[in-house]
Amino acid sequence: MEHLIEGYRVYRQKRWPELRTLHAELAERGQSPRTLVIACADSRVDPATIFNAKPGELFVVRNVANLAPPFEEAPGFHGVSAAIEFAVLQLKVETVIVLGHAQCGGVAAALEDRARDPHSFLDAWISLLDTAKARIAPSELSPSTALEYESIRVTLENLATFPFVAAAIAERGLDLVGARYGVADGGLELLDAVTGAFKPVV
Repeated sequence: MEHLIEGYRVYRQKRWPELRTLHAELAERGQSPRTLVIACADSRVDPATIFNAKPGELFVVRNVANLAPPFEEAPGFHGVSAAIEFAVLQLKVETVIVLGHAQCGGVAAALEDRARDPHSFLDAWISLLDTAKARIAPSELSPSTALEYESIRVTLENLATFPFVAAAIAERGLDLVGARYGVADGGLELLDAVTGAFKPVV
């Protein structure tokens, strides 16, 4: 905690003076981000850093393996679905980015050959990767890399099952984008909606 407090002091002394006016504006008019990013909770993959974004530019949802479940009406606590609903219906974001990444621990856990614990929140959550896992065919890619790519495609498909997302796509051109970040090399790849392949951003 002391390390974090020291980091706050540095922020307050050096960064806050630069951001004071922006924060005053954000406090006055509220947030109006144009982009929702569904990213992994992995500490190495920070969307604001990757996209060099300022406060107020990104509405970010982070969870294990950057997943979104398919739409469902079952009772319960649907934190990711609630955030998607807020971003699309209240903030009216223009783009939703599913940001996967290399060396994803959630993906690695999904590939482990072991029985799932029925009492584990994590095991239940990564079962969302089962559909993507079933699609992986032998290739030159490692199973984990192949699943990282396929899980992004499946999450985009899951997003389209939400009625309000489908309506926003049809009525105002909401754009769903898949991306994968390379932790080691800092590279970013975007999913080509036409070819279905991931292409590096240059």
